[in-house]
Amino acid sequence: MTRRRPGWTVPVALLVLGTIPVIAGSLRLMELTGGAQVLPADARYTASPVPVVLHILSATVFAVLGAFQFSTSIRRRRPGWHRRAGRVVVVAGLGVALSALWLNQFYPRAGATREVLYPMRLAFGTAMLVTIVLGFAAIRRRNITAHRAWMIRSYAIGLVAGTQVFTLGIGGVIFGSGHLSTALLIVAAWAINLAVAERAIRKRTRPRSAATPPRLAVS
Repeated sequence: MTRRRPGWTVPVALLVLGTIPVIAGSLRLMELTGGAQVLPADARYTASPVPVVLHILSATVFAVLGAFQFSTSIRRRRPGWHRRAGRVVVVAGLGVALSALWLNQFYPRAGATREVLYPMRLAFGTAMLVTIVLGFAAIRRRNITAHRAWMIRSYAIGLVAGTQVFTLGIGGVIFGSGHLSTALLIVAAWAINLAVAERAIRKRTRPRSAATPPRLAVS
C-alpha cells in the first residue's frame, strides 16, 4: 500500500521559521508594556509604540495562522475553516504591510542602511500589499491557482524576518557586520524567500507530463 503524505511538512517548517520573529516580537511587547529589557533598546519604539505593537501582533497572527493555510489536509477536510482563517490572515497581512511601511517612513536610519533598506522596504512593503489584494481578488473570482500563487508570494515577503536571522547570522560571520553588508544581507533574505516561493508556485502549476501517468495507491 502506498501511504499518502499528510501534508504537514511545509506548515511545520513555516511555523519553525516563523517562531523566531514571533519570540522576538513577544519580548519587544513585554518591554513596551513595562517588562524587563531583553532586546537592544531603541528610543524610537518607546517614543511611538502603537505602530510597533500593531506590527508585532499582525505579524504574529500572519506567521502562525498563515502557516496552517498551507496544510493540504486542512484545505481538503476543513475547507470552511480554511476560508475563515484566510480572511483573518488577509487582515493580519494588511496590518503587517501597512505598519511596516509606516515604520519605514517615520523610523529612518542613517548611512548605507538608510540608502539601501529604505527603498527596498518601501518596495517590498508595497509588494506585500499588492499581492494580498490580488490574492483576495483572485479567490473572489474562484481562481484558486492565481489565489495560491499571490498568497504564497505575500507570505514569503511577510516571513522575511525569520530568514533574516540566518542571512545576518551566517552572512555576518563571512562578510562582517558593517552597515552596508548588514543592509545587503537583509535584502538577501527577501530574495531567498521569493525564490523559494516562485519555485513552489511553478511546482504546483507545472502540467503533468502525458508520458508519465499519475501514480495510483495500490492496496
